[in-house]
Amino acid sequence: MTSLVVRGLVLREAGYGESSKMLTVLTDAKGKLSVSAKGALRKNSRIAAASQLFAFSEMTLGESRDRYYLNDASTIELFDGLKADLRAYSLGAYFLELLDAACQEEAEEPEALTLALNALWLLSAGKKSLGLIKSVFELRLMCLLGYMPETSACSGCGSGLEGASASFIDLRGGELYCPDCASKRAARPRLLCAASLAAIRHITGSAPEKAFSFSIRGEAEKRLSQACEDYAAERLERTFPALEYYKKTLK
Repeated sequence: MTSLVVRGLVLREAGYGESSKMLTVLTDAKGKLSVSAKGALRKNSRIAAASQLFAFSEMTLGESRDRYYLNDASTIELFDGLKADLRAYSLGAYFLELLDAACQEEAEEPEALTLALNALWLLSAGKKSLGLIKSVFELRLMCLLGYMPETSACSGCGSGLEGASASFIDLRGGELYCPDCASKRAARPRLLCAASLAAIRHITGSAPEKAFSFSIRGEAEKRLSQACEDYAAERLERTFPALEYYKKTLK
């Protein structure tokens, strides 16, 4: 059995047998992996903490016959702040579901892992509004997957929409339209205001370390949140149970 050391975030856990877990882990060096955590449910197990949802750890993995086993682990961050806030926890769980759906087995995704860690830290620390963190995570992840929307100008007439109070993003094609062109060309338009369009341009165009560095409130934040959520759902073609639960916590 060969071994390797990686840093990984647990996206999913499932029990098997009496004392073990099967984990889905997004790692820095090997992408998404299925990892067997034998004995993780036993009392005083040295891998118990690293085998829970949201755990980010340095992991020593054994590899045999194309299967991975968690031999040892040292936790780096558990995002304990999520446990004290049901809304933040459910939103974080949605992020993990998104990553699991978006990332392929053993395809390196270091930027997706960094995005996830930043988003979970902000959620855990309560540093930004939940709606803002959600929008940035959804849209940046879609960009990393190759679904960067075209937001520099209207894809119909070429207008830069300077000073425009309304515009539309087409969920199907990822193009931006002015109101007139949207009525003729957009397959699934979502309304944006000046502030939500500026936020989308910031999210897609800023450096990774600056992606969360803006403010948005009120109706503009709601429009941004809905557009980014719908854009991710359109691209991944599925629904997410944790997202539905998160929405229930807002009522």
